[in-house]
Amino acid sequence: MVGREAQISRPHTLILGLILTYHTTLTSCVQESSACKNLTSQYQHCRIHPAGVHDLDCFAKGSTQNMKCVWKPGKHTAQKTYTLLIQQRRRNYCKLYSNITQGYEKITIFSSENLTAEIFETSDSANCTKAVFRGSANKWMRCGPPYNVSFWRHAGKLDVSVSWLKDDRNFITKYSVQYKTLNSQSWNKTVQCQKEKTCTVGDLNSSLVYNVQIQCVTNKKCSQCPWSQTYIVPSELTSRPVLDLVEDSNLASEDGRRLLFLSWTFSAKGAFDGYSVTVAKASGEAPCEQINTTKPEVRLVLSYSAFHVGIRAYNNVSRSPAVNKTIPQRRRGSGAGDTRLNVTVHSNKSFTVHWRDSLKRYVCYCVEWNKRGHKAFYKSFFENEKNYKTISISAEHEPLEPYERYTVALHTRPDKDTCNLKRVNNSEATYGSTRFYFMQGTPVRAPANISSYNMTAESAVLEWSSIAEEDTRGFLLGYTIHYTEYGHSTTETNVTVGPEMNHYTLDNLKSGTIYELQISGFTQAGEGVRSTSYRLKTNQQGDSNSSVVSIIIIFAVVVTVLLFGPTIIKRTKVVVWPSIPNPVNSNAMKQMEGTCELELLESINTLKVEEWDTDSLQIIEKETVIPADSLPRLHSSEDEGSAPDWLQKDPEDAPGGVPPDAVSELPQGGFQSSAFTYTSEYTTMEMFNQMMPQCVQANTDGMEAERSDLTVGKLDYIRQFSSSPTMDSELSTFL
Repeated sequence: MVGREAQISRPHTLILGLILTYHTTLTSCVQESSACKNLTSQYQHCRIHPAGVHDLDCFAKGSTQNMKCVWKPGKHTAQKTYTLLIQQRRRNYCKLYSNITQGYEKITIFSSENLTAEIFETSDSANCTKAVFRGSANKWMRCGPPYNVSFWRHAGKLDVSVSWLKDDRNFITKYSVQYKTLNSQSWNKTVQCQKEKTCTVGDLNSSLVYNVQIQCVTNKKCSQCPWSQTYIVPSELTSRPVLDLVEDSNLASEDGRRLLFLSWTFSAKGAFDGYSVTVAKASGEAPCEQINTTKPEVRLVLSYSAFHVGIRAYNNVSRSPAVNKTIPQRRRGSGAGDTRLNVTVHSNKSFTVHWRDSLKRYVCYCVEWNKRGHKAFYKSFFENEKNYKTISISAEHEPLEPYERYTVALHTRPDKDTCNLKRVNNSEATYGSTRFYFMQGTPVRAPANISSYNMTAESAVLEWSSIAEEDTRGFLLGYTIHYTEYGHSTTETNVTVGPEMNHYTLDNLKSGTIYELQISGFTQAGEGVRSTSYRLKTNQQGDSNSSVVSIIIIFAVVVTVLLFGPTIIKRTKVVVWPSIPNPVNSNAMKQMEGTCELELLESINTLKVEEWDTDSLQIIEKETVIPADSLPRLHSSEDEGSAPDWLQKDPEDAPGGVPPDAVSELPQGGFQSSAFTYTSEYTTMEMFNQMMPQCVQANTDGMEAERSDLTVGKLDYIRQFSSSPTMDSELSTFL
């Protein structure tokens, strides 16, 4: 019975509990409703203001149990305290959240009822602002906006990658992207994409800046899908940097390392955030190191291996095309004679590299080998006991080929924790490098461009172009010159020279002889092909000095011109451009009779005394016959061989131009009393031809015979110039 009574009492107990709960809730609602009325009356003075609290919004994330309200504070209050009032009038539900200091608050509501929420910003009672929100019961669920968005621009397209919060991830199926150019008034277009996929927007102008917003697509579980904040997407970087300088120099204190300095310029000013420099070994060995810098330059410390360097500009949405530079491999030592390394080839899949014992302090090494013009292969290893390592070429490496030259380098890595590279920059040093062949052959080409010069009777200098490295098929040991007398091919002479030579002097040749010659190269495997025949002919005996003699003659002519040139020029000038004749040397003056000398001198002296203010004195031609006694006498024919003393003396010998005693003896009258009329600057010798007979008549009868034989040549002009009483040359007569 007790058990049955207990079973009967259980439903009554449950019903009683429900009634009690409802009564308690109803009592609480009545109390809260009364409180809401009191609170509403308390904040009646609060008003909605643009500068006050605003943008109140209430929503649920995932379920109504995660309901919350968010808002934005006012602009003119320093310390902000908020009061949130939640009301659901149908349920007569009211709840107050006081003393809120942040911009959000979690709330509890009835999910099936509409909601009214008010937020009061109560910094003080005088300046109280409020915001109001009203929402429907079927629109509580909100999805988004995304919490993380990334953009990538390329080739006129924009890739948008979106991440959603965990509460939204299960309900969002699609999202939309809208975009417009910067500062545009309207949105251009909206693109819809799947949730888990990247959204691509095409047909964009690469040089323009865009604004982008994102929102989810609404569904039953996402009744609200607000737009995200506006993202600013910078322009796409389409131009590549330009390398200005590449300097490859050795480090002063680091053996086997080099300092690589690169500088560049970029045309897009201000549209990028920095530069990305990637450095990787050309062999493909990891890692590929990336160095970011804001300066247009970089310094790298690298080994002598070959490297690939790429430089790009970047911003947060794009990277520019890269400018790429391959830094070539450098070798320590040359040819097969590098003593730091030795290579022993066992087969086309195995070779051994030997190095000096001094490297035992290193334990990590890397061997690189490559065929000329091909990518290098590498193999890193650990070795702390021996000073050699046998490299077995695996299937991923190409086997060694015959007649091909290979370069091998040994790099040291002092980091003992790992033999692989941790980084590229400042990580390893090159110990040494050398070259080797798996199998050598003979040269397949001969020297070309054979020529000769400095030909003599017994010798000639040969010159040729070296054989290209790719045609030697082995280490070139030298050249062989084969030559014979033309027509005597059975007596061939061979001369061997070193591999670095490209010219040679053939001696002990016969003069005036034609020689036919060929040149070939040789390696360890033997002699290669010969060149085409070349013929030369030596000079005849005695002709060898012709060029020397010509040089001597030219030298002598040059010296003669330098030493005697000025004198020869002066003599030539005197002959080609003679001076106006001096009366002293005139034949006409020398043949004049002495009886005319004194009279002529008197006339000239009189003119000089009376006309010294004039600038010139002219004796002009006149046809009138002058009396004989009006002419000065000339010297007799006995003095014909010498000029008179008054003509031979320099004007400076006697002040006034004429000796005083000569002037005193001059007869008075002279030329001024004559019948001459000076009307022109010039006169001819006809005047003298007319005067001479009269002068001669005054002489003895013996002079008549001489006068009849006297022939006076006509001169074109006679002119006398005088500058002043103190003339530099008091008497200048031109005949």
